Amino acid sequence: MPFIHANAFSTLSRRAWLRSAMAATAVAALPAWAQERGKSTARLVVPFAPGGGNDVFARQMTHGLTEMFGYNMVVENKAGAGGNLGTEMVVRASPQSETYLLGHTGTVSINPVLYKGLKFNAATDLQPVAMFASSALLLVVPATSPIQSVEQLVQALRSRGAQMNYASSGSGTGGHLTGAMLAHLLGVQATHVPYKGTAPSLTDVAGGLVDFSFSVIPAAQALVKAGKLRALAVSGDKRHAQLPGVPTVAESGVPELAQFESSLTYGLLAPKGASAAQVKKLADEVLQVAALPAFQSRLGVEGAVPMLGNSRAYARKIQQESAKWEAVIKASGASV
Repeated sequence: MPFIHANAFSTLSRRAWLRSAMAATAVAALPAWAQERGKSTARLVVPFAPGGGNDVFARQMTHGLTEMFGYNMVVENKAGAGGNLGTEMVVRASPQSETYLLGHTGTVSINPVLYKGLKFNAATDLQPVAMFASSALLLVVPATSPIQSVEQLVQALRSRGAQMNYASSGSGTGGHLTGAMLAHLLGVQATHVPYKGTAPSLTDVAGGLVDFSFSVIPAAQALVKAGKLRALAVSGDKRHAQLPGVPTVAESGVPELAQFESSLTYGLLAPKGASAAQVKKLADEVLQVAALPAFQSRLGVEGAVPMLGNSRAYARKIQQESAKWEAVIKASGASV
């Protein structure tokens, strides 16, 4: 840098230099993770293969964070073991690495109880950042089935017991445990048939090889529209906006199912040692992205609805869901 004589250092130059110095001081005062935004690469780990709802939500979120706040964030799919491989990857990550998990009820609240021998517990070994969505399931039967309502399905379960079977996209999934909860509340037996994915499970339901299924809404809704499946109910506590004519399970009139509710909650989680300032800032930004109409519209396409909550709210939700599903798993004997 060339030497500048004091007489040539004008008042304007002094002001400019002062502003520059103050800005440099402010940047130096920021934590390292904030200074490096746009330089370092943050990771949002999706513990499932590309293409599903989890993956779509993650990519929409990283896009929003990049566009609005200048993050350099990428999605990394780490599938395997019902979501446990990707979840453990974030549990073991350095708190300073800007590695986050796209979490949902299955990986955070169900797996710690369902899978024996896990060396970590996502509900306690990760730090909730924010939740942004919730997704119910659609109860479907073959279009050729004589069953026209939840009440008729209950009658069939009570008369046929374990001869009735239900499909899911895999052991430990929301569909598996929701079916187990239905049978448990009714005091009946039903045979679980796990598949390797939603598509093959619904194919066999549509073909009449399986009696019913609780499935993610988009895939099941497509087959309902195609006349291959019949929708009986949604599993959430409210009717779904895209299926206003389909009642909730709780609306079926069956006393044992009056409080029936099953939904998956989606959010971001960080390694346990992440700083409180880092978590709060990211939570604020995640919730701003999640409030965008375009983001919420995409949620609707994937069968989800907004459920916005900060770190504390998400932590409470995880605790509630963990207690709920632990009781279902123990009472029903569900296993992987």
